[in-house]
Amino acid sequence: MKYFLIAGEASGDLHASHLIASLKEQDPQAAFRFLGGDLMAAQAGESPIIHYRDMAYMGFMDVVKHLGKILGFLGTARRAIDEWQPDAVILVDYPSFNLKVAKYAHNMGITVHYFISPKVWVWKEWRVKDIRRYVDHMYCILPFEPDWYRERSYTATYVGNPTVQEVAQAKNSFPDFATFVSQHGLPDRPIIALVPGSRVREIRDNLPLMLEAAARHPRYQAVIAGAPSIDDKLYRDVMGDKAVPVLRDATYPLIYHAQAALVTSGTATLETALLGTPQVACYRFNGSKWSYNFYRRLLSGKYVTLPNLILDEPLIPELLMHLCTVDTIDEHLTQLLEDSPARASQLDGYKRLAERLGSDICTATAARLIAASR
Repeated sequence: MKYFLIAGEASGDLHASHLIASLKEQDPQAAFRFLGGDLMAAQAGESPIIHYRDMAYMGFMDVVKHLGKILGFLGTARRAIDEWQPDAVILVDYPSFNLKVAKYAHNMGITVHYFISPKVWVWKEWRVKDIRRYVDHMYCILPFEPDWYRERSYTATYVGNPTVQEVAQAKNSFPDFATFVSQHGLPDRPIIALVPGSRVREIRDNLPLMLEAAARHPRYQAVIAGAPSIDDKLYRDVMGDKAVPVLRDATYPLIYHAQAALVTSGTATLETALLGTPQVACYRFNGSKWSYNFYRRLLSGKYVTLPNLILDEPLIPELLMHLCTVDTIDEHLTQLLEDSPARASQLDGYKRLAERLGSDICTATAARLIAASR
């Protein structure tokens, strides 16, 4: 089988790399071409046609500003599909781009699999029409999604959550705290983990506030989780005269050993929950109250972060746009650094979250279904 995959960001690269490994177990002769990252390349034995770091645009204005490039990437993807004639296309989240590719592949008669559903239940629900038309098989990683799709006359399958699998595997190799700080040249002091995202805009918007909030707790050391696609210069520019270490390839153990974490909203909030570290979700974006009210009217659900969505309750604080300030971050962070009701409540909720997600090996299940559909 020939598989053509598209992942447009760091988390998609990670999940897709595990899916490629599972597909190779199902079919050792499988061949892969893809738009994605280094982790996918390591599993596929091929370089990406386009690296995801060149595709990581966010927000309406950012997309408009780079529209020419994005259209060029779409053209490249379509030509690659034309030339290689894959047996199946596998799309990983990244809906603005991937649903256009889904339409193109479907019209060519190629089976379209979607691994990790777009968050259409929160935002842009109208996309479900394109999913019904152009996506043959949808594999969901959140347990409430199949019911949501069923109510809209589409059949989707919950295959488990890849983050459960990835975190469980990673935890087996974590060193103890003393070894961790020694390995990375850190002082033997408790840690506040700063996880400001994997996109330039996210880091510029959120990291300065995280740094200032963490600095109000001098008993703790702030440590930044460096994103694989981001150059150290960006962190230095944002930090200015602050000397805060940036750890590479150590995000999971960093979060695990932290007393609390400040996390940009996204997959990292779920990773942090599964690692058992209390957190505050931060998403400053442009900090505009008008933007906040505008987007809130467009959102379908009550919550934005994955832990809150899965449990349908406000488990972790969601500080969005103008509500994300140094003072509001610090208000919640202060409670989570100590043995408090807020900290105990999050840790209790994390146990219920893990039970809700289940323990299925997500990529193995998805790969088995993909292979069986040929």
